[in-house]
Amino acid sequence: MPKHTAILLGVLMLTAAPVSAERIKDIASINGVRSNPLWGQGLVVGLNGTGDDSPLARQMLTSVLRHGGTTVTPTAVTSKNIAVVLVTADLAAFARKGSRMDVTVSAIDDSSSLRGGTLIMAPLMGADGQTYGVAQGSLSVGGFGSSGQSASVTKNHPTVGRIANGATVEREELSDFVVNGRISLQLRNPDFTTAERMAKAINERFPRSTHAVDAATVQIEVPKTLTKAKLVGFVRDVNNLKVEVDIPAVVVVNERTGTVIVGQNVGISMVAIAHGNLSIIMQEKEVVSQPPPLSEAGTTEKVNRTKIEAREEGATLHVVPRQISVAELARALNAMGLTPGDLIAIFDALSKAGALQAKLKIM
Repeated sequence: MPKHTAILLGVLMLTAAPVSAERIKDIASINGVRSNPLWGQGLVVGLNGTGDDSPLARQMLTSVLRHGGTTVTPTAVTSKNIAVVLVTADLAAFARKGSRMDVTVSAIDDSSSLRGGTLIMAPLMGADGQTYGVAQGSLSVGGFGSSGQSASVTKNHPTVGRIANGATVEREELSDFVVNGRISLQLRNPDFTTAERMAKAINERFPRSTHAVDAATVQIEVPKTLTKAKLVGFVRDVNNLKVEVDIPAVVVVNERTGTVIVGQNVGISMVAIAHGNLSIIMQEKEVVSQPPPLSEAGTTEKVNRTKIEAREEGATLHVVPRQISVAELARALNAMGLTPGDLIAIFDALSKAGALQAKLKIM
């Protein structure tokens, strides 16, 4: 069995493992408990000639210096040790004033690298225009770049850097996850069966408290006898309950990498499969043509010769029975000596023929 086919068989058989129960916290999130994106603009200084002296960069440096009491005009600034950047961060759901968060810094001018730079204090705003944090610190850049007069080399992205714990939260965004005495759980992969099982599991622990609203939402009535001090424990108990997740019948195909993933509940109607390959081999050779010995006519010249050979592999008709497991399907297809590219073509053809009882996703 070819190596890549054996690996593919292993991947397919992994999907055939028995379904196990998952914690609610791993398959659903609480409505209202989420992070909020922040952004701002700033100036990075201290670059070793890898910055930009564009009018925007000079204007921003002038504004910074004037704020510090130094009067200077933009035309007087000629340094290439500065860069104009956008700063982005995520404000965690329960981040409190004074806590720290990571920031990402990205150049928006013609700077070639932010390596070795320091971000000057930059306010971070939310979608409402309010300032929720302030970022400042030395950048950590994972890439580098170097260039000469006629050549250059660049690794990764030297114009993007990060500052670990580089921003301080100045304004809190309170997360209200209890609305009108209810907590709503949002399934990450909406499914009616999973939602119903989740509601049943919670009702077994907290009777007559939960119902499934739809395939994506499960709503919990917080017991009226529950005090505010015990609310966190109540949410903890709900999150740790286990639910058997219903996996949809799906086949995912990535044509770029040749990856094929088959879901556990995939079914195939009885079908006969034959698959063969046609290979065309063409060779170009340069030979020397010489006239016959003692001949006064003709000259010695180089001549191109083309050789074309067509090979068609024999295709055997294989019958795939109905009601087979994913592991049996993998063994049946691999017994045909198929490559990942062959499997992609076969699953596509099965879908078009109506024999694949699953959703085919091509990436």
